Amino acid sequence: MALIFYMDEHVPQPITVGLRIRGVDVLTAQEDGRSETDDALLLDRATELGRVMFSFDADMLREAARRQNEGVAFAGVVFAHPVRISIGECINDLSLLARLGEPLEAQNQVVYLPL
Repeated sequence: MALIFYMDEHVPQPITVGLRIRGVDVLTAQEDGRSETDDALLLDRATELGRVMFSFDADMLREAARRQNEGVAFAGVVFAHPVRISIGECINDLSLLARLGEPLEAQNQVVYLPL
C-alpha cells in the first residue's frame, strides 16, 4: 500500500500539483478546511485520515518529537527545510516515498528531505 500525504499550509502549491501529476494522493490543509489550524490538530487530522504529514514548518517537527517522547501515535511526518531543497527535489523524493513507503513503517516516524 502506498503512502498518502497531508500537506500543511506552508507547502508551496507547485509541490502538490507536481505530486498529483505523478499520481500521488495528496490532500492539503486548505482543501480540508484547516487553514491556520494548530500543528497538533493538523497532525491529529492527518493521522485520522491515515495520511503522512508533509511540512516545511519546524513547529511540526517539535510536535512530532513531543509525540514520540510521550508515546502519542501519529501517522508520520516528512519534513524539508525550504532553503535546503528545491521544489523538484521535494516532488521526486515524496514520489519515491509514496511508491515505496508503507503506512505502518511511517507511523510515529520523522523522515527528512532530501533523502
